[in-house]
Amino acid sequence: MKRAVFSEKAPKPIGPYSQAVEVGGYVFCSGQTGLDPKTGELLEGVVAQTNGALTNLKEVLAKVGLTLEDVVKTTVFMTDLTEFSKMNEEYAKHFPRVPPARSTVQVAGLPRGSRVEIDAIAVKRSS
Repeated sequence: MKRAVFSEKAPKPIGPYSQAVEVGGYVFCSGQTGLDPKTGELLEGVVAQTNGALTNLKEVLAKVGLTLEDVVKTTVFMTDLTEFSKMNEEYAKHFPRVPPARSTVQVAGLPRGSRVEIDAIAVKRSS
């Protein structure tokens, strides 16, 4: 059985989707951008947006008792791969131990003019 996950500490979805869905021991997180959940404003620059996106993912995961350490796969969408090294440096700060598998792709555009969007798959630890 699947269950929708919503955190008030992450930006509200801008469309008909859940922030995450929990099913069968997995949590599938929708893409997060660097939107400030309090103001609704997009953070400035790829580094701040990467940090914001991962912070927002962390808040969604916390709603089901997970952390970024439980993430096994991410996809990073970027509008400009010339900023890849800046994104990568900030991304690494959030996964200091065992980084998840990851794909990074360049896209033509992202919602609200974002430069970065990150989605994630996490696994619930068995007790």
